[in-house]
Amino acid sequence: MKRFILAVTSPIRFAARRPFATLGLTVATAAGVVAGASKLGVDLLPPPYAAQARSGVDELGDKLGKLKVFLADGFEKYFGGKAEAVEHEPHKIVATTPEVKDVVLTDSYVCQIHSQRHIDVRALDGGYLEELLIKEGQAVKKGDLMFRILPVLYKAKMEAEKAEAKLAQLEFNNTKMLAARKVVSPNEVLLLDAKRAKAQAQADLATAEMNFTYVKAPFDGIVDRQRQQLGSLIKEGDVLTTLSDNSVMWVYFNVPEAQYLEYMAAQSQGGEPPKIELELAGGTKFPHLGKIGAIESNFNNETGNIAFRADFPNPDRLLRHGQTGKVILSTVSKDAVVIPQRAAFDVLANHYVFIIDEQGKARQREFTIKNELEDVFVVNTGVKPGDKIILEGSSQVRDGEKVAFEFDSPEVVMSRLKNRAE
Repeated sequence: MKRFILAVTSPIRFAARRPFATLGLTVATAAGVVAGASKLGVDLLPPPYAAQARSGVDELGDKLGKLKVFLADGFEKYFGGKAEAVEHEPHKIVATTPEVKDVVLTDSYVCQIHSQRHIDVRALDGGYLEELLIKEGQAVKKGDLMFRILPVLYKAKMEAEKAEAKLAQLEFNNTKMLAARKVVSPNEVLLLDAKRAKAQAQADLATAEMNFTYVKAPFDGIVDRQRQQLGSLIKEGDVLTTLSDNSVMWVYFNVPEAQYLEYMAAQSQGGEPPKIELELAGGTKFPHLGKIGAIESNFNNETGNIAFRADFPNPDRLLRHGQTGKVILSTVSKDAVVIPQRAAFDVLANHYVFIIDEQGKARQREFTIKNELEDVFVVNTGVKPGDKIILEGSSQVRDGEKVAFEFDSPEVVMSRLKNRAE
């Protein structure tokens, strides 16, 4: 009973939800009934409309016949039936061999540029900033006076302590003379000697405090922004400015573990150190070359990198502390096997070429890449010198089939390469 109710109510639901579709189906069904009856000679319509219905049915039949012929013809042409197939002339297959030559391999790394010495210049004692003897961005020499903090008070204290030390010295000398005449005991001489030493120490301390008020440059460098202004109350340890020694710049960059191992292996075998260049903002090259100055002791476990430091001379003071750039390491790979990128094709994450064997058959071979240059691959394994590789027309070749090909020398091929691998 439930199925019967569903069967009866389903068309009603369909008509209620899709009125336009229901109307179209009704009209099509009525037209089909009228057309079928007209073919059988039965007129369901009044006489004025029956003739029009017959002519309409005949016209519709002619159009359906033409449509059938058109579709059949198109079907045959598309699926290669009776219609004549359109044939394209296949591209010629060109083969070549790998080129063996010295190749310059480059790796680039983002870097941060630091001065070899960059310090905060701090006040050694508190007080009022009495004198500024430098300007921002000024170059200073080692020992140049930069700041002065209340020198008068410290000077007075120093003079008083020096006077006490001088008085203690005179008392000691007088007592020592009396002791020589047996007027005073030797213990009196020892007491005055200790007093003299204490006074001298107080004088030295006052002199050191006086020197604290004079802030001098510890090395040659460039002064940064002034953090305190004239008349400011300075506390002990306050930063007055920063000083950078830019004669040599330390450039830090992170190297992945694989490249680190390659570098260490090359150095252990006595290989030439890489050529190290520095590229600045805008793509300009720094005119001086650098050298590896240090390698950190630990790897970063999160990134798998280790920090290198390259040292660059900076005679013109072009580089400044805090700049960024790109370090370019260039090494020469001797007798490298080089193939055009356009000869290779990829399947998933693997690289392949077609090799033509001694029987003239194409064999698909996997190879690994050591380095990728502008339009060639430096091969690590899989392709060796003398192998005939298909350069053009590899899409027409099947593994194991015999192919006819033209051969171009690697020198000619390399001279006209501009296309990368597909």
